[in-house]
Amino acid sequence: MHHPLTLLATLGTATVALGACTQGAEVTEGRGTPVYDGISTILLDTDLVSVSVAMRGAAEKSDVEAYGRCAVAQYALDQGNGFARHVRTIVKKDGRTWVGDAVYLISASQPEGLRTIDTRLAVAECAELGIPTV
Repeated sequence: MHHPLTLLATLGTATVALGACTQGAEVTEGRGTPVYDGISTILLDTDLVSVSVAMRGAAEKSDVEAYGRCAVAQYALDQGNGFARHVRTIVKKDGRTWVGDAVYLISASQPEGLRTIDTRLAVAECAELGIPTV
């Protein structure tokens, strides 16, 4: 059984990390130019989707996570869903290529949880940042 303070600390860390991920999508001078190598989506269940992305030129894993969020936001919109909730993301680096494997719950109404995405806003933000959604 987890101690309540441990869970609270974990929740705080997750919240801080989520905020950092949002800012991590910006491309700053001095970094390599991101090359987005593709998106793959697989519907696992009626509302559960797996998103895989690959890219080169990422400075850190939050860049890959942002690419995955952009991909799922567009996918959810295409399926008529206005929201997505992040379940998990695994990011690995293989040589110069970063690969992200994420799972999201998609829904028409806003789901409970702290890591929800308003898909319309996310797609607009992705366009501003130059992150492809398809």
